[in-house]
Amino acid sequence: MASLKDRSSGDHPFNSTLETGIRALVVLEAFYPRRYDLMEMTWLDHLVVHTGDLDGEDVPESLHPDLPNRAGELLVRRQLVEKSLRLMQQVHLVEVFDTEAGVQFCASQEAPSYLELLQAPYSIALKARARWMAEHLAGLTTAEIRAIVDTRIGRWTAEFRADETPSGLFG
Repeated sequence: MASLKDRSSGDHPFNSTLETGIRALVVLEAFYPRRYDLMEMTWLDHLVVHTGDLDGEDVPESLHPDLPNRAGELLVRRQLVEKSLRLMQQVHLVEVFDTEAGVQFCASQEAPSYLELLQAPYSIALKARARWMAEHLAGLTTAEIRAIVDTRIGRWTAEFRADETPSGLFG
């Protein structure tokens, strides 16, 4: 019998493609019908589990521990987020749009039914944080979200270029 580690291709189970894909789906559903590109999804994936990095009186406590050097997570998280979005696209939970602005992602019509099934305490807390983020960030432009990431997490971690995206995953 394969262990959990074997099934996740050697990744830590809490950063597996599946877990990251579910986080991305939760975020996209909370922000529906807004579409986000890979860079924004990487930021939102970080922020949904590190809500404590955001300002405000009613900011929910972070789901994941505030470890030193976690800002560097964004640099390694991007490729994992991309793979996870591809997985969610393959199971028809995320729609991918090729626009003039680039590739963008949105929750599919099947996403709410799937997410209703997730009732573990972690899943409920994740969905609550994603809804909170949507209430506070959905009206912001990409530049405004980048400014938050720059200020709260660090400018060097927020700067990604579209040409750094591995090709072939959404082609």
